[in-house]
Amino acid sequence: MLGVVVAVWLSERRWRARGGQKGTIVDIAVPAVIFGLIGGRLYHVITDWQMYFGSRAVKQPYQALFIWEGGLGIWGAIALGGVGVWLACRKRGLSMTAVADTVAPGIAFAQAIGRWGNWFNQELYGGPTTLSWGLEIDVDHGGEPGVLYHPTFLYESLWDLALGFLLLFVGRRFTLRHGRLFAVYVAGYTLGRFWIEGLRIDPVGGVDHAVTFLGMRLNQWTSVVVFLGALVYLWATRNKDAVEVVVPAGESPDPAHAAGQDDGESPGATPAAGSDEQGADPGAPSDAGPGDDPEVTSDPPAETVAETVADTEADAEADTEADAGREKVAAGSETEAVPEEKKTR
Repeated sequence: MLGVVVAVWLSERRWRARGGQKGTIVDIAVPAVIFGLIGGRLYHVITDWQMYFGSRAVKQPYQALFIWEGGLGIWGAIALGGVGVWLACRKRGLSMTAVADTVAPGIAFAQAIGRWGNWFNQELYGGPTTLSWGLEIDVDHGGEPGVLYHPTFLYESLWDLALGFLLLFVGRRFTLRHGRLFAVYVAGYTLGRFWIEGLRIDPVGGVDHAVTFLGMRLNQWTSVVVFLGALVYLWATRNKDAVEVVVPAGESPDPAHAAGQDDGESPGATPAAGSDEQGADPGAPSDAGPGDDPEVTSDPPAETVAETVADTEADAEADTEADAGREKVAAGSETEAVPEEKKTR
């Protein structure tokens, strides 16, 4: 739950930085978390069904509902949680890929926090080790007295933490859109999960031993398949640049942020023209004409404007007097009136 709070908080800030409405991520998180919990538990029960069903079961079938006893597969959580996000985005008219890119770093940080649940449950640890940071496991949880085990939960927590910061950097540096940042998250996570999974000794897929295929555990194969899928997606969308919807049609952009603001904008950068920070109406049309200099980004000082107006009026008055003199000579009259339009020309 703490991981969810952190993910929603960070994702909400990133979404608003893209011009989205305040509270959007909070609303989307509700179905995402519900679907994610169901998906995570389903993946665990399906892959470890022998723990709950069959002649060798060590738990009662109804205990498959006891999520507080451990057993949430990240693969199922992300997959079914994504369905919840898709349904919410479709209902609100938002871009699914824009939301996915926004929440990617938050998910990585949430996983880094969530992995500490394995420490509290003394589960999913690695094989014996003589390293100084080895973990002691109680006999009731499968450990042996005097033996230290690889703290694989810690390895994955640190990996996810580093991945989260990497995603923030990559998102700022390359401004990845259309789900590509989320694909980087998927590729990065599966890459780390593959080697960490190889250290674990928990009996995933079985009761007293893990199910393996060609020498690799079930979750390692899942990591390989999902990793390749992420690479394929990155390649397939490399040239995609259509506009993503972050504000539903008929709704105004978040007044706290200029519409279209890049979430990779560095803190303290000069606000975009038309943003509220400059005191201008974001929706007001531009006064620039076809011949205006596009490099001019600020109005001239008031004194300069006043001097320019005064010079213009003086020139106009001088031209009017000269025209009047020429007309008098041409007509041979000292009293010919200067037309009103000449005075105001």
